[in-house]
Amino acid sequence: MDDALNFRFTKAERLSSKKKIEELFAKGSSIYLYPFRLVYIAHTEPAPHQLLISVSKRNFKKAVDRNRIKRLIRETYRTNKHLLSASESKYRLALIYTAKEIPEFKHLNQKLIEILSRLKNM
Repeated sequence: MDDALNFRFTKAERLSSKKKIEELFAKGSSIYLYPFRLVYIAHTEPAPHQLLISVSKRNFKKAVDRNRIKRLIRETYRTNKHLLSASESKYRLALIYTAKEIPEFKHLNQKLIEILSRLKNM
């Protein structure tokens, strides 16, 4: 199946290695577009783009709310990751949700498309 048509979010696409996460935050660059802060670093491994999603416990005390927001973000990324597959380099990404209210899917989708387009054009 063509990567552009693959709308799955596989385990290989999740950034979970502690060493890689530390490297991302130590050496990575960032883009801020409300309600997201995107920290990214290019990598040369044959692995696909890798994503870490973070929602602050300080802003959302209930785990139910944090998990809901992470699900929404994961869904928007899953349906729009084809925007990144056109770029030559592969990235490790940390998507940090900074707003203090639970978002609507439509708003999140629009903002994620904007921030991924910005990343692709760098």
